[in-house]
Amino acid sequence: MPRSPHKKDKDGTRPSQKTRPSHPRTSLMPEPPAAPPAEASGATLPARPSIAAGGAGSGVVIPSDSYSDHGRRRAGRVTYQPKAAAILTTHARTEDERLLDTGARPDFRDSDPWRSLRILAEFVEGFDALASIGKAITIFGSARIGEGDPYYAKARKLAGLLAKDGFAVITGGGPGIMEAANRGCHDAGGLSIGCNIELPHEQAINRYVDLGVEFRYFFARKMMFVKYADGFAIFPGGFGTLDELFESLTLIQTGKIKHFPVVLVGTEYWSGLLDWLRTEAVARGAIEMADMDLLQCTDDMDEACRMLTAGVTERAQEVEEPARTRGRTAPHR
Repeated sequence: MPRSPHKKDKDGTRPSQKTRPSHPRTSLMPEPPAAPPAEASGATLPARPSIAAGGAGSGVVIPSDSYSDHGRRRAGRVTYQPKAAAILTTHARTEDERLLDTGARPDFRDSDPWRSLRILAEFVEGFDALASIGKAITIFGSARIGEGDPYYAKARKLAGLLAKDGFAVITGGGPGIMEAANRGCHDAGGLSIGCNIELPHEQAINRYVDLGVEFRYFFARKMMFVKYADGFAIFPGGFGTLDELFESLTLIQTGKIKHFPVVLVGTEYWSGLLDWLRTEAVARGAIEMADMDLLQCTDDMDEACRMLTAGVTERAQEVEEPARTRGRTAPHR
């Protein structure tokens, strides 16, 4: 059947020639405020400014009025509106564009994605270096204690005793108590390990370290202290030592690691802290009295050595017992 000709309105125009009403935008972003008509002021309106992604010279320009759904970009589970893409310049450009761009841009090595690779590399290098060390004790303590201090001699003696019992000794690799422990272990023929940290004032690995690993990040370094240790000896120290002490206790208390012995060396130095924990933390219910049993304190290095090594013997027996049980023949019922 032939189509009927279009009907014209009174003004002589067809419906298709009329301006159709625009549909509301479906973008999640708010509609930009409308500019006043140019005729009202008699002046010519300038073009709306654009947002340059990445700053001057980046070559990426996103119009400020591109707020439609078509302007959204998707990367994995994250969706970027044009505004966010302009602000977060890492995602506002394609990988090819970043690769081929010769303009100025921030050093990629300072970006968080690249930093995550450095963090991963530190864990991989640490795990690879320490995976085969066997039994080990981590010794914490101040870097500010000199060779003439009695605690320096104690740390050196304890590390020597541990080495003679077949234990490697892990420290932060720096001066003070760390040097004393590495020295005692090294002189006794044990494996002396230092996990050094990069600081604003450079801290060099002491000369008694047999196996040294350098770290940029404290949390990666502390992972090595905990992961490869069978016990922790805590000598007098400052914030760093306290941080390592309480992190170890927290991991044990919460069951994240096995109940390894934590031995405080120096009853005079630690008595005030232990009293405070009992009278304040326990009294107020912040910790339980049973949590105090996670700590042992002594001034005798022979006793400290026995405390630190006893746990390894107990765990070895726990591992052997199931093996013996599996080897037995179950009785017939």
